Amino acid sequence: MKLADVFATVVPQERGVAFRAFDGSTAGPPDAEVVLELRSPRGASYIAGAPSQLGLARAYVSGDLEIIGDTYKALARLYPLDTSHLTVKDKARLAKELLPYIMSRPSPPPQERRLGGRRHSKGRDADAIHHHYDVSNLFYSWVLGPSMAYTCAVFPDAESSLEVAQETKFDLVCRKLGLEPGMRLLDVGCGWGGMVRHAVQHYGVTAIGVTLSEQQAHYGQQAIERDGLGDRAQIRFSDYRDLPETGFDAISSIGLTEHIGRANYPSYFRFLHSRLKPEGRLLNHTITRYDDAQPTHLRTSFINRYVFPDGELSGPGHIMSVMNAAGFEIRHEENLREHYALTLQHWCKNLDAHWDEAVAEAGLGTARVWRLYMAASRLGFDLNTIQLHQMLGVRLGDGYRSGMPLRQRLDVA
Repeated sequence: MKLADVFATVVPQERGVAFRAFDGSTAGPPDAEVVLELRSPRGASYIAGAPSQLGLARAYVSGDLEIIGDTYKALARLYPLDTSHLTVKDKARLAKELLPYIMSRPSPPPQERRLGGRRHSKGRDADAIHHHYDVSNLFYSWVLGPSMAYTCAVFPDAESSLEVAQETKFDLVCRKLGLEPGMRLLDVGCGWGGMVRHAVQHYGVTAIGVTLSEQQAHYGQQAIERDGLGDRAQIRFSDYRDLPETGFDAISSIGLTEHIGRANYPSYFRFLHSRLKPEGRLLNHTITRYDDAQPTHLRTSFINRYVFPDGELSGPGHIMSVMNAAGFEIRHEENLREHYALTLQHWCKNLDAHWDEAVAEAGLGTARVWRLYMAASRLGFDLNTIQLHQMLGVRLGDGYRSGMPLRQRLDVA
């Protein structure tokens, strides 16, 4: 049995994906828009040894598997893949044919990472953040564009530019937080400082941002000084848990909850609650599962091994319940799932447009990790396997006062 026969047994022709292998065999429509090209026995061993997304990712990141055509389109045609048509006899025959590749067990690509130490300890969290965010500020600029905002944008309409959409996102967060001149803002997991600079420039607040990425902190502080905001804003290279200040009027947490760990949600939200003034607001912007039936952490997933080590996603209801138990009164919530799919579409285009520069800066393997990760994430948002929620909570003041107006426009319009 040739490798193309194995492919054709698993992937129906109507999926519209062609296949070529190093053994000379081919399968699938001859005029297919996307082609999977398996270029070496090592790639076959990766896939056969871990017959899941991890094996495919190893083969792709190493260059042993090539996707010819649009990566997103290829993934959309392959996933979800129904294998219910395979009989026990089929599976046994495939296992026998692939046994030499299964036994080979090549080492994973160097971009694969397994962390040591206790999960979500300060040291291990720092390692996880360093792995993902300290790739290179220049590399991130090719992907993210001028805004250097690495979180879901908010598109006024489908034709809006990424830069307009990221400004709209920052402004939406500021409005939800009710920022006014003279207020103090804390931005935890502040990235390259876009939210801090926007809030200071457009809403007249003073702000502190904290990040565990040294490269982000350096870039963000330089941008603050460049914009003449040094007397009102700062970016710290620090764990949020080491922040001594209290009495903030507002806190933004944009894309940090994913890194906290489900077991640590209670202590996280209690900490943020303790840093707010009475009637102060928290805006929690986070990727979620669509419900809590799925595991929060997939140890052998592509995302965990290559992109976000130790990342965990919960359903939105669970997160809001923990926020509520920590003392926050939930005042508003919305799902921006479609906006994140659009954001990722722009990032994928940016990477492709600057592919040669990105490879020169970060290396081919890392660039391939990013191409695969962003296309797969876009598909996840399109298929509603993941979502993006903004949750607004308030620390009640004396007499259970929220400080919220009776009616406030908080939607994306």
